[in-house]
Amino acid sequence: MTVEKTDDVLRVGDNFEPTFDNELAARYEIPALPGGPHRAEFLARHAERIRVVVTSGKPGVDAEIIAALPNLEAIVNNGAGVDMIDLKAARQRGIGVSNTPDVLSDTVADTALGLILMTLRHFGAADRYVRAGRWAREGQFPYARDLSGLQVGILGLGRIGSAIATRLLGFDCAIAYHNRHRIDGSPYRYAESPLELAESVDVLVVATTGDEQARHLVDRSVLEALGPEGYLINIARGSVVDQDALVEMVAGGALGGAGLDVFADEPNVPAALLDLDNVVLFPHIGSATARTRRAMALLAIRNLDSYLNTGELVTPVLRPGK
Repeated sequence: MTVEKTDDVLRVGDNFEPTFDNELAARYEIPALPGGPHRAEFLARHAERIRVVVTSGKPGVDAEIIAALPNLEAIVNNGAGVDMIDLKAARQRGIGVSNTPDVLSDTVADTALGLILMTLRHFGAADRYVRAGRWAREGQFPYARDLSGLQVGILGLGRIGSAIATRLLGFDCAIAYHNRHRIDGSPYRYAESPLELAESVDVLVVATTGDEQARHLVDRSVLEALGPEGYLINIARGSVVDQDALVEMVAGGALGGAGLDVFADEPNVPAALLDLDNVVLFPHIGSATARTRRAMALLAIRNLDSYLNTGELVTPVLRPGK
C-alpha cells in the first residue's frame, strides 16, 4: 500500500484511537498539530494551506482551532459522537463534519445489554464475592433483580437506541422512549419528556447524543423519578447525566443502581462509586472490539478519501458549504 504525503490535511488530537492511527498511517503521511509553544509557530507557517482536519477523541476541534485555519473545509472524525467538535463554529463557516455511524451500533447495544444485566443481577459483585472467598465463609449471595418483563425507557431512540430496544424485546421488556421528536411508525410508547419517561420505567437507558443541548438531560428530578427501585444505564456521554446527583443518590440508596460506561471527566471516576456493589463501571468500552474499531477507522478514512477526491463526505453530520 502506497503512503500518500499530504500538506493540506492536519491531525488534531493527543491520543488517536490505535486502530485508526495504524490504518491512517498505512495510507497517509499527515502532520500533527503540535501543542504548547510550538503550536503558534506551526500555525503561522502552515495554517493557510490546511483544508481538512482529521481527529479522533480528545481534545477535539474547538472554535479556536477552527478560527486558526482560515481555509478549513472539512473535519473528519473517527467516532460516532461529535461532541468534541464545535459544530456551531463549523456550521457558521460552512465546514463539513463527518462521523462513523452505524458500524458501531450493534457493538454498543451489546455493551448496553451487558451493563443492564450486570447491574440488575449484580453479576460483577457476585464474581467478586466468589473471588474473595465470601461464598464459603458467608453463604449464599443476596438476591438480585430480574430483567425479564420490566419496563425499560430509552432516552434517544436513534441507531444505537433502536438496537438496544430490539435486544430487550427478547427479554419481554415493555419499551418506551423519549426523543426531541416523536418517531412516526415506532412500535414503542413515546414519553413527552425525560421526566415522564423516568416516572414510568424500571430501567432508564441513556443513548442520546452528547451535544450541549443534551447536557444534564438526566438531572436530579429524572433520577428521583426513577427512585430507589430504578436503575440508570449510560452508554452515551457522561455530560448527559448530572453526575454529582447520581453519585449522591446511588450511594445513599435513593437510586437502585447504575451501569456506567461513560463519565463526566474521563478517565477520572468519582471515588464514591468505586466500592458500591449496586454500580457497574466500564472504562468507555462501548465500541471496543477489534472488528468494530477497524470498521470505524475504515469509514473515517473513506470520508477522508472521498473529500480529497470529490469534495463530498460519505457520512456527513454537516455537509461542506451548507
